[in-house]
Amino acid sequence: MSLYEHVVIARQDISPQQAEALNDTMKGLIEEHGGSVAKIEYWGLRNLTYRIKKNRKGHYSLLAIDAPAPAVKEMERQLSINEDVLRYITIKVEELDLELSPILARRDRERERDRERGGDRDRDRPRGGYEDISA
Repeated sequence: MSLYEHVVIARQDISPQQAEALNDTMKGLIEEHGGSVAKIEYWGLRNLTYRIKKNRKGHYSLLAIDAPAPAVKEMERQLSINEDVLRYITIKVEELDLELSPILARRDRERERDRERGGDRDRDRPRGGYEDISA
């Protein structure tokens, strides 16, 4: 079997639960055709670089797949007819990277840093209106 990394972008109108359900559907389809999904990462609702079908944002997901080529072909066919999917790409890789992706690793580092600072990210910013500098 071959190893693949697959990224899918779903419409901004769907809920995170629906995006997760789409991931589960893809996983079931791969397993049904004799493959396996080693990792699924939901990256959340992120800004798109340019509009795609009038959407400015999309739900991003990454899947690490170990499956035969016909299973991946069928998954891509199913995604191409799904109205909730804006874009997808599947890349054949030499080995699967099962560590946290850089996107989620950065998010975890930011959360850890916030916890160390006391949980208030905007603590040092001035609150309220404008300062009176006329005095």
